[in-house]
Amino acid sequence: MTEAKLEAWLEETRSFPPSEEFAKQANAQPSIYEEAAADPIAYWRTQADRLTWTKAPTKTLEWDLPFAKWFSDGTLNASYNCVDRHVEAGKGDKVAYHWVGDAEGESRTITYGELQKMVAKAANALSELGVKSGDRVAVYMPMIPEAIVTMLAVVRLGAVHSVIFAGFSAESLSSRILDSDCQVVVTADGAFRRGAAAPLKPAVDEALKSCPNVRAVLVVQRTKGDVEWVEGRDHWWHDIVDKQADTHAPESFDAEHTMLIMYTSGTTAKPKGIFHTTGGYLTQAATTYYNIFDVKPDTDVCWTAADIGWITGHSYIVYGPLINGVTSVMYEGLPDSGGRDRWWRIIEENKVSILYTAPTTIRTLMKWGHQHPASKDLSSLRLLGTVGEPINPEAWMWYREHVGGNRCPIVDTWWQTETGAIMISPLPGITATKPGAAMKALPGIMVDVVDNEGNSVGNGEGGYLVVTHPWPSMTRGIYGDPERFKETYWARFPGLYFAGDGAKKDEDGDLWLLGRIDDVMNISGHRLSTTEVEHALVGYPAVAEAAVVGASDPTTGQAIVAFVTLKLSAEDAEKDQTATIEALRDHVAKVISPIAKPRQIILTPELPKTRSGKIMRRLLRDVAENRPLGDVTTLTDPTVVNSIADLMSKGDGTEE
Repeated sequence: MTEAKLEAWLEETRSFPPSEEFAKQANAQPSIYEEAAADPIAYWRTQADRLTWTKAPTKTLEWDLPFAKWFSDGTLNASYNCVDRHVEAGKGDKVAYHWVGDAEGESRTITYGELQKMVAKAANALSELGVKSGDRVAVYMPMIPEAIVTMLAVVRLGAVHSVIFAGFSAESLSSRILDSDCQVVVTADGAFRRGAAAPLKPAVDEALKSCPNVRAVLVVQRTKGDVEWVEGRDHWWHDIVDKQADTHAPESFDAEHTMLIMYTSGTTAKPKGIFHTTGGYLTQAATTYYNIFDVKPDTDVCWTAADIGWITGHSYIVYGPLINGVTSVMYEGLPDSGGRDRWWRIIEENKVSILYTAPTTIRTLMKWGHQHPASKDLSSLRLLGTVGEPINPEAWMWYREHVGGNRCPIVDTWWQTETGAIMISPLPGITATKPGAAMKALPGIMVDVVDNEGNSVGNGEGGYLVVTHPWPSMTRGIYGDPERFKETYWARFPGLYFAGDGAKKDEDGDLWLLGRIDDVMNISGHRLSTTEVEHALVGYPAVAEAAVVGASDPTTGQAIVAFVTLKLSAEDAEKDQTATIEALRDHVAKVISPIAKPRQIILTPELPKTRSGKIMRRLLRDVAENRPLGDVTTLTDPTVVNSIADLMSKGDGTEE
């Protein structure tokens, strides 16, 4: 769709209503909103029945602002809910995961019965290493089945897993291990990326030089690379796990028993250890997966294209899908491992019906061209989802047309590590969808958009996104630092959880997310969202991706600096960069306002991204402010940001 056609469509049509055919068969029906609104607490107690409880809870919510307890007198086992109960129900032969490796042709199929035995062996091995209820276990692994097996084995024992993204440096790893006092680390000798082996064990060895309390390291042999070995501490997975019995009796734990810790960035240098407990987290992960993705366990093949090192992987690769008993795809590689059509081949070969991924990845795939998805049979797809950041309308429409064949509803979801599960999203079959809008809070979730004084704004206005009432999967705090938890999330608007994101209500009252508030710029007294400027830039026909940051300016306070990559087919624009930059400035002025025209636009072949596909805007802010670069170890290609810094230093793209 051309820019002019897109703008005309948005002006005239603005939304896609749910199809009648989809609505008839949808898991969630319109009455769900009325039911939840009438009694949210009773609604969530009903949803808790999706789980198998050893002792059913009689309490639902206990609320002592800002600390919540959900289902506190109930007991259960997370691992049993994900695996054993399906096997006991006669579904042991059902596929739990189609694992697809980085290398072409490398794959494994794991049934629920096989998964149960793998988890039992791993739990027995961890017990042999001394892991018991309450212990913390760091998981620093590539996207291989043993990573999920480890997570399930840890929670089966009542221990706490802290999954750390395998792209983090040794320093980042050690700080997280120390903060949560992990006693055991599970890792691999290495990982594969585009066919090349990347070592992991050396980072663990370096990190543990400052972590004296780690008594055991369990290592999966993935790449067969040479590794250093500490006798008595290090153990090969195949030596200790494979010899174990393939049965294990799970113990039950309180619903408020801590289940996981996940670290997320904060405004300070120290990451925040967000922790979640068992009953509430599992209830909301299971409920949201069932309703938002409309999963049909007997027929669907679901692919959440994320990494288990992030909360999306926890909730929607592991716990949400497994509790619902569905079949999932788990992919180790990058979008172009083995070619730029790799994703579409995976969908075709595995008959994927539900795809959930990030807008950044969608824009990358869009940049490579629609000829790649067009070359494969994607007719198995019936629902698409987006996660991680606001999606611009052009990417939304490309996703719908070229991936979903103009037939698949798109659920644009908003949530955070702290919320544990999705909070805002359309419900397919009920909610109309608008390109770029997250639409409305889910049943049982209460959110608002407020001004500086905490007052609700009207339709057509923007402000700060807040959650007004507790929800089951909410974080129970920052590990070891309850005061920081209060100050970070509850101090800005007393009595309200402040998500740190900006949002606006359109004239219909539907929600549009604007990104982090710390990404809201103040240009000559005008508040502008970096996301809005990015959306304007990627709406220009020649632009593939854009990242916008605010930089100090002596005249305006802040100025807009944009980093832009062009589509591969835009040769003419690349030949005349000056004209392209001026055209981009004029386009932003037209779409938003002359106030929003970037002071500087850097045309760059690539943007700095992590291996999970996230644009590292923090590093771009360092470049724009001419500061020393922060940690670049998580980038797919650390040289990209240095190239951008060189362009910046030359004054390229600076407005006269």
